[in-house]
Amino acid sequence: MESNKKYVIGLDFGTDSCRALVVDTYTGREMATGVSFYPRWKAGLYCDAHNNRYRQHPLDYIESMTEAVHIALSDLKEEEIASICGLCFDTTGSTPALTDRAGMPLALCPEFAEEPDAMFILWKDHTAVREAEQINALINKRNLDYLLYEGGTYSSEWVWSKVLHIINTNVAIKDAAYAWVEHCDWMTGLVTGNTIPEQIFRSRCAAGHKAMWHASWGLPSGEVLEELNPSLAKMLPHLFTQTHTSDTVAGTLTAEWAEKLGLSEGIAVAVGALDAHMGAVGASVAPGILTRIMGTSTCDIMVAEKTEIGNRCIKGICGQVDGSVLPGFIGFEAGQSAFGDIYAWFRKMLAWPLKNIPDGEEKQKVLDGMLVELTREAQAVEPSEDSVVALDWMNGRRTPDADQNVKGAIAGLTLGSTAPEVFRALVEATAFGSRRIVEHMKGQGLRIDFVNAIGGISKKAPFVMQTLADVLDMPIRVVRSEQTCALGAAMFAAVAAGVYKDISEATKHMGSDIEAEYQPDKKRSLVYEKLYKKYFELAKLAETIK
Repeated sequence: MESNKKYVIGLDFGTDSCRALVVDTYTGREMATGVSFYPRWKAGLYCDAHNNRYRQHPLDYIESMTEAVHIALSDLKEEEIASICGLCFDTTGSTPALTDRAGMPLALCPEFAEEPDAMFILWKDHTAVREAEQINALINKRNLDYLLYEGGTYSSEWVWSKVLHIINTNVAIKDAAYAWVEHCDWMTGLVTGNTIPEQIFRSRCAAGHKAMWHASWGLPSGEVLEELNPSLAKMLPHLFTQTHTSDTVAGTLTAEWAEKLGLSEGIAVAVGALDAHMGAVGASVAPGILTRIMGTSTCDIMVAEKTEIGNRCIKGICGQVDGSVLPGFIGFEAGQSAFGDIYAWFRKMLAWPLKNIPDGEEKQKVLDGMLVELTREAQAVEPSEDSVVALDWMNGRRTPDADQNVKGAIAGLTLGSTAPEVFRALVEATAFGSRRIVEHMKGQGLRIDFVNAIGGISKKAPFVMQTLADVLDMPIRVVRSEQTCALGAAMFAAVAAGVYKDISEATKHMGSDIEAEYQPDKKRSLVYEKLYKKYFELAKLAETIK
């Protein structure tokens, strides 16, 4: 191997697993990958779907990161491992945890080891709906600016809602909590030996999109937090005023973590960010390109020149933040609270008669084949004006205009309706929700020339992708990399390590190209124009019966 080779690691924490990706900084070649599923999450621990509670233990993150890195390194030669010079994290978000004075999540304290409220609160946790309403009401009553760059509405999926819910409902945790930390920041702090709440590097991406942070005011004032709950105000001095973009070096890998991971001590660690934003970077995001991260939910990421946006505030989205995606550009986030989760929900419904059958190979074979069969038959159903119409709000609505109180719906059912027809309607609903986001962003002056897709669904579900192209009446380009979020993190690691001067240079050498393109079927697109109007009418009705 050439001595001048330099490799980096991108660490991507998804909903179910951690992925470690080793990348050649000069060629962009993905050298090795390791995937590790969170053991406690896989066992269904600490979650209560009926009550929208989804929690993850910090040990899941630690153990899976360690295993994923070891798996990836097992495919490399010793000299290749020695050439790894940087790493960077991306995580789901908002996924915060309450911490002690040392910045450790309270679940790592023996007395809270099995307490869900002491763990990381996953992005899809919707236990804080009332608290989000409380925050929105207070900010609107006081006519404050805190929501200007958050799309105008604060969501129950975001950090202040979640923290407020915990301290409102759990006295023991409230009394023990010193501060809070986002998952992406904690991982960075953990491996660099800097988790102290007042000192830890805070991601511009997470803080700007999820915590109402803005350069002109910092975090919400102590006065506002005091009115929400005095315990929030007490945390404020232990939090932050400054944030950092992901081209910033947060520190270097400690000797302890170098030994645990099998890496060299002292390699550069970049400031982390949220997974969707890193995915857009891995997909070579640029002005005019909407990047769709398509998995259990979706995120839609865009960037624009500051001069193009000026003083405009885009309403109804998950925020616009200077430098959240690409330093020097305004980053925009939108998305759907459920996408692939809707398909999984339908399969679970259909599989209910199997609940008393013991788990085993045959049962799993049936379960695995259900979506395959549904897809095969649904694909054969041509859409018509009389088709079943569904609404994609089974997990609330992220954008436009966040509202986790709204519910899903299915209309147009008859005694002749079949499971494949309903499944097709659900696929179409997720595409209609996507179209609503695109039209919403275009309507406020954001330029969308291309749609790039990344994530598991973009690779594994051609029926879904074709339907999306037909509904949007736009080509959908699928990015080649299987690990685009981890790739984006790796690209920032290369900048932090000094291999490239900025992310633009890194993108030229490491960004992923396009492997496939779905062209819209004009005949179906015309039908979907009419069905989309029905979707809109159903949405209006559903909003009246929350």
